[in-house]
Amino acid sequence: MRFWNCIPLSLLVLTVFTTASQVSWKSHSTAQSDTLLDVLNRDEDYTLLLSLLQRARLIPTLNKFNSSTFFAPTNDAVKRRADKSTLWQSLLYETRTFVPDNVQEQLRQQLFYHLLNYSLYELPEDSSMQTLKTLLFPHSPTDSPPNEPPSSPWFPIPHGLLGDQPQRLRLTSRDGSTWVGVNTFGNGGSKLVKEKVEATNGIVYGIADVLEPPPDIMTVVGGLKSLSYFQKVLTPEIERFLNSTPELTLFMPLDSAWESLDPLERLYLESDFAADDLRGILDMHVVAEPGVRWSESFESSTESSTIISGAKLVHPDVYAGNGVLHLVSSLLVPQGALQLTPEKYLLALNCTSFVSLLHSVNLEHLINNTDNQYTILAPRDDVLSLSAYALPEAGSPDLKRALEYHFLPGLWKPNKLEDEMLLETELRELGLDDGRQVIHIDVHDGEKTDVQPRHITFGGAGMIGEHVEINNTVIYFISRPLDPPVDPLQTALPSLDLSSFLAAVFSTSLADVIKRMPRTTFLIPRNSAFKRLGLLVSDHLLAASSKQDLENIILHHIIDNVEYSKNLVKGSQRTFATLEGSDLQLERTEDEAVVISASGGWAGMKSALFPQNMLTNTGVIHEVSDLMIPRSVELNVGKLMKAAKATTMTNVMTKAGFDWILDGTPPPEGSEWAEGGLGGNTWTLLCPTDDAFKKYNLTQLLEDVDRTTCNFSMKDILNNNRPLPLDQLGSYLTLLSPSSTYGDIVFKELDDKTAAGYMVGIKNARGTDGKADWARVLSWGRTTTGSGTGGVVQIDQLLVPYHPSWWIEYGPPSFVGVVGVVLICLFFYGVHVFWNRESTEATYEPVGGFGRDCDDS
Repeated sequence: MRFWNCIPLSLLVLTVFTTASQVSWKSHSTAQSDTLLDVLNRDEDYTLLLSLLQRARLIPTLNKFNSSTFFAPTNDAVKRRADKSTLWQSLLYETRTFVPDNVQEQLRQQLFYHLLNYSLYELPEDSSMQTLKTLLFPHSPTDSPPNEPPSSPWFPIPHGLLGDQPQRLRLTSRDGSTWVGVNTFGNGGSKLVKEKVEATNGIVYGIADVLEPPPDIMTVVGGLKSLSYFQKVLTPEIERFLNSTPELTLFMPLDSAWESLDPLERLYLESDFAADDLRGILDMHVVAEPGVRWSESFESSTESSTIISGAKLVHPDVYAGNGVLHLVSSLLVPQGALQLTPEKYLLALNCTSFVSLLHSVNLEHLINNTDNQYTILAPRDDVLSLSAYALPEAGSPDLKRALEYHFLPGLWKPNKLEDEMLLETELRELGLDDGRQVIHIDVHDGEKTDVQPRHITFGGAGMIGEHVEINNTVIYFISRPLDPPVDPLQTALPSLDLSSFLAAVFSTSLADVIKRMPRTTFLIPRNSAFKRLGLLVSDHLLAASSKQDLENIILHHIIDNVEYSKNLVKGSQRTFATLEGSDLQLERTEDEAVVISASGGWAGMKSALFPQNMLTNTGVIHEVSDLMIPRSVELNVGKLMKAAKATTMTNVMTKAGFDWILDGTPPPEGSEWAEGGLGGNTWTLLCPTDDAFKKYNLTQLLEDVDRTTCNFSMKDILNNNRPLPLDQLGSYLTLLSPSSTYGDIVFKELDDKTAAGYMVGIKNARGTDGKADWARVLSWGRTTTGSGTGGVVQIDQLLVPYHPSWWIEYGPPSFVGVVGVVLICLFFYGVHVFWNRESTEATYEPVGGFGRDCDDS
């Protein structure tokens, strides 16, 4: 696109164009003496010049002039020129090594540049410059001259690359001498070395060097040091334009003028992608109207300077073969005319591959619109060149989806970003009902110092270097291309701690449904949840016959809306609908912890929420600590026994009439259990494995149903998803407890921590080898029927009701009775012996009577 009319003619005020006084090409035929040729012939310093005039067939032309000025190069000047020019050398020494044409067009043009069509009598005496019009009318080198010269004399045709205007010369005085052909700054040129010689048809000035006609504007621009920046950003297309365009008037800004542009704008202009914009800038500095505009056609804006569209004219009239160049102080670019889009900056900032990929999927509108505000996450070319970051095929829908994920609506500068933020992207997902996908932001401030930069990651990709702010765009350079979120199952698959639940999902027919279900939040339990749930419950859910229960549980973990962490942790909503049909209840604590309650399961069934914000193409994933069972899933003793593969125990219970326990229903009306007031109890079954029955006579065992009743507990207190609070290690009642001293059972923790870590035995059982009195706990499972406080505890031995032997049952009390009788008898015998001793003891009298002692004394 060209801006030909950016410089109005009103800003280039033209004055009356005047030309120097010239005489007619044709003169009256009169006798003449001392013509220009006579002057040249008499001076031996011009012999080589005369030779060139003859070769160029200009002798008749000089004779026809009535009034002219000839700046005649001396022999030394011609020799110096011949040393540099193959053409002049071949012409001087009549060689045929370089003869471009029959009429020596190039030589004629150069010689015409030394001729004026009027007599110049007065030379400047000070440093002021005088402008002279020559007989040179430059034309394009592609215009081949005819093979045969036209009829003599051969006069220049007033038409060419400068329109109907001839090329110009400057004349000035410098260092006490007169110089002709100086440049716009008064430098260079050829010194007048011979005195003025007047002839009847003109004046001759001898000069020290051959005058070189100005080249095309492109060559002129390339030789000016003050235009080094423009030379740096030149494109081949601009070079061709400056080389070949006739009647060109160009206002060229100095190097200092380009510094007014933003550094990023200059960086873009210096790239290989700014050709169109550079051409647009050039066109804003070119006069659109035909005709060359020299500085005398401008009207001075002030006494000391001329202003062109707000720019000061610094150096006017730099002559060129196809026009004129004017140097100005600033860019002639109207406000807002230079529209640099984000695409252009990305190209300049080494993101060309990224831009190319955007074009391949027709997303160029995201980087070509300067009105919309975007934050762009752009990988540089060196990043995309790494094979580790393979992108989808160019032009594919997957690539378009990936690239849209790199654009964030709005201007997100670093000071606006916070840790754990979720920002919307330009990617719209079908799985979000055409809503915008979000990207996760991590911000690490590190040391709180003024010089410590913020480390920011976008979707796991780190920021490289500094961000760039351009008009309505912020650009971050990232360490790798971003991968948009995928389906929930593929997102969770790399997390090994979620593998158990994912395996359960893949075992059902829900996998494809979950991948496509729009706007959902997936709550996935960790592997430890299945261990806490109990092996029997897990085995039941994973059994082929329990697919419906498992699917209901899976759907109960999917919230029917997208709920990111912020809404779950700090929101006001407490009830969330699931795809299963029932709701989840959320409880928020003061420390921002979240506990989730299922709609079913057993009393106190809760799960801790671990907000993760694992983004998917349908919503988000969070982790939970425990499996949540909805009310649509019923777990009874029978299902858990089936999961335990306890076929024998199931048959025994059915034969014993305990099928109502298996079904989780109250006992039949009129049965001894109903009349005994056991209808409201929940039951925990100690379930031996089938191997535990191998050493028993099943026929006899089925006839003696009382032998199995010690395997039932009526304990109602539960803990840690277990059917019994094993960690309390207390005693528990069984169905035998009302009728037997040895009806209670007790749990003990094992020291070796093998298996489930516990053993169970009959309370107070003794006197045997103990193998039938206790068993190891292998696994357990909890039921949801009744009040949800029962279950099944699988053990490795059958607990047989304890019946002590007669000597154990009656020996101790008999022994105690006998000992008691013996002790009583011994007591009374002792009393008797003592009493008889007191009553039969003998009394003695002294010899001589009691009075003998007195007499003796």
